[in-house]
Amino acid sequence: MSMKISTRQVDGVTILDLSGRITLGEGSVQLRDAVRDLLGKGQKRILLNLGQVNYIDSSGIGELVSAFTTVRNQGGELKLLNLTKKVHDLLQINKLYTVFDVSDDEAHAIASFSRA
Repeated sequence: MSMKISTRQVDGVTILDLSGRITLGEGSVQLRDAVRDLLGKGQKRILLNLGQVNYIDSSGIGELVSAFTTVRNQGGELKLLNLTKKVHDLLQINKLYTVFDVSDDEAHAIASFSRA
């Protein structure tokens, strides 16, 4: 099963609803392209909703870190929403849980973005 991405806007924040697997190859490339596309359009407040992501491999983790760094370097913010237990545990193991701003509540996550 490949990854699917749908995009929506809420209060000036772009939410990417991801579902499926973020893995080496197609999944990580889709995520990279989606984030770069948003930055190219000047959308720098990005929330990745991972509630429907059932698997992420080391390449997928790398892509999350890369997306975070790319957005941050362009003066934006990237945050994570609705981590599954699997993804949460993986970020804990890799000591990345503290790097990302993670939320379980969409409204709270949207409100946490700085108003630019």
